[in-house]
Parts: sequence; C-alpha cells; structure tokens
Amino acid sequence: MKTKLVIIAGLFLISTLIGCKPAEKPVFDYTHQLSPGENALVLITDPAKIPDFTYACMDTKDLRQAVANSISYLGKPSSQKAYPVSGITHIRSIASLKKFTELLDSGLAGAQLNDAIKQNFDVYMSVGCDYAGSVLFTGYYTPIFDGSLTKTDKFIYPLYKQPADLVKAPDGQILGRKMPDGSFSKYPTRSQIDAAPNNLKGQELVWLADPFEAYIANVQGSAKIRLTDGKIIGVGYSANNGWDYNGISNAMIADGIITKQQLSLSAMINFFKQHTDKVAHYTALNPRYVFFQLEGGNPRGSLNEPVTPMRSIATDKSIFPRGALTFVSTYLPKDTGPAITSEIYSGFALDQDSGGAIRAPGRCDIYLGIGEQAGKLAGATYQEGKLYYLFLKDTPLTIQY
Repeated sequence: MKTKLVIIAGLFLISTLIGCKPAEKPVFDYTHQLSPGENALVLITDPAKIPDFTYACMDTKDLRQAVANSISYLGKPSSQKAYPVSGITHIRSIASLKKFTELLDSGLAGAQLNDAIKQNFDVYMSVGCDYAGSVLFTGYYTPIFDGSLTKTDKFIYPLYKQPADLVKAPDGQILGRKMPDGSFSKYPTRSQIDAAPNNLKGQELVWLADPFEAYIANVQGSAKIRLTDGKIIGVGYSANNGWDYNGISNAMIADGIITKQQLSLSAMINFFKQHTDKVAHYTALNPRYVFFQLEGGNPRGSLNEPVTPMRSIATDKSIFPRGALTFVSTYLPKDTGPAITSEIYSGFALDQDSGGAIRAPGRCDIYLGIGEQAGKLAGATYQEGKLYYLFLKDTPLTIQY
C-alpha cells in the first residue's frame, strides 16, 4: 500500500486489562534481517506457549469482513505465487480462512471459540528480531487533507500519478525506469523528483496546500482529500520509485528539533507548519517516492483489497504469507479524552498490507483508520509485542473456490 511513517508506542508485558502499568520502551534492533533460508515463522509445539484467544474471541467486530477480503485476494490467480514459509501453501491459507469463517458463524464465542480455534489450528509465532518473538508494532492511518484537482495559489504541492516510464512486474515489484533500449534504470529519488517537477508535468493527480501533508500522504500511501466544493475523494497507492524507505524522525532527534519522548506525528506536523522552509531538507532524506491513483470506497492495502481498522496489518511480504490470519498481542494506545493511555491489547487481524519501513520479522504496522483521531492513535503506537499466525491443522489437497 505504501511506505509508512514510523512514529511512537511501548513494550509488550503480560498484565491484566485493568490497572496496566505503563509500557516500557523497546530496546531491540527490530530491523534485524533473517539469514538466507531462515523462516520468519516457527510452529509452536508446546500447548502451554500458545496464547489464550479468549478475550479476542469476545470481540469480533469487523473481523468477518476482513477475513472475506483476504479470501477475495486468495481467489486471484496472482495470489498463488508467493509463499515464503515452509509448510504454508496457498491451499492451506485459503482453507484456514474458510474454516475460521465457519467458526465465526457457528455462534461460538469467548472460551468456547478459543477452544475450537486451538483444536483446529496450528499456531506459528514470528521469530521477531531476536528469534524469541520480539516484534515492534507501529500504527498507520489514512489522513484527510484539503486539496484541489487543479493548481491554485493555495494548492501548489502535487501528488502524482504513476509515470508511464515507471514499470512494475506483475507481482508489483518495481523494475525501474524503462530506457529506449528496453533496459531498466533506477528511478529518480525524492529529492531529484522534487528538484525537477517539469519532468512529471501533466501527471499531477491532486494538489495540496501543505508540503508536509503531501509528504505524509506519500509515506502513508493513501489519503482522503477534501476538495474545495466539500466533496471527499480518495487517493491510493499505485507504485513507488523503487528506493528503500528512510524515516526522517531520527534526523530530527539528532538535530535537537524534537526529543524521543516528544516524538509523535502531531508534534512533527506542528513543527513543520511553523517551519515550512525546513520541510524539503528533511523529506529529502527519504529517497522513496509514492505515486497515486484515484480510489473509491475504503483505502486498500498492497493486496489491492480494502484494509479494516484494527483488523489489517502490514508486514514484510517477502517473508510472511499474504492475506493470512494473525493474532496480535501487544499494548496499544487508547484515547480516554483527557489523555492517550497505553493498554494491553489482543486481537485477530489479517496480513493485508506492506510498507517501505516494514522490512524484517521484528516489524509490524497496524491500520488504525481514517482521519485525525486515527492519526493521533497511530502517532502514539510504538510498542513491543508478539505476532502469531494461524493455519488449519488438517488441510485438504484441493479446495473449492
């Protein structure tokens, strides 16, 4: 769907739902990569180490639709190509989702549904960044910005459509800029694109009034745009320029602009609203650039299926199975009115998205919704936890679509 802005949250602790103590700060290198041949998931063989799903089984809001979106993706021929974990196949993935749907529709809830899931499903755990399951959870969202379909004195910062000379492979991989001889070269970086806007003249999809808002849309990979007549349209990810994502927050901290304790998306927005002259300097540190397309309905993830608040996650799709059923155990922020607090969270989600900053088994992004409130929560999400995947134990050799 996008590259994602990595912002803030805390550490996974075993606790009760009432009176949770404050989460500790994560301490690991969550970007640690797997060695060649290593699996991102490990099967849990000790029943005592399988998490309790009971609490998550009491809250299944929007879960059926999120599962249906993954089943829709797995029904496409292209979904059969990428299965990077040993023992997890396309057939097993779709059979797992269909069985889980049956259990949701069975009327079981709470402890009974927990027991049925454990009876029918194998549980795998992400090895995380330390081979002990430590995963850093961050949040992302779909912002709403004011904009215009035409350039005006106010709206001068464009979001671009995918250029004709940028080529993607059928699986979405960026091949680069197509040269006259048929070869491909690396596409220009963000700073090169911004320095030569005439090269993309005519590719402007929509115009925004604030340069950092344009950057946020670029990083999040989607946005809702409120036009001058009050109509709201959606723009979503189409392609990127093929460069790796590099966040700007560390540079801002190093320069003394903001502290780690103060770091949040809202703090960054406030700073750049007061210092628009510094936006270009910092955003140029991220060479990755996203191109957009008009998008109707709910925002879509990298599987080209709708993403659902709290039910869709983004992971590294080169090492995790796409569209799969997962279970998240961590701390997440909650807006209590006067303040945002951190509370223990466990819930089912579907692996339906990816992101430029999400490139290791120790990283996961949770989709938190649309608008300012979702952005506030996303900006407060930076928590350690564990990520599990569920797959049917007994899988038929064939399955009817």
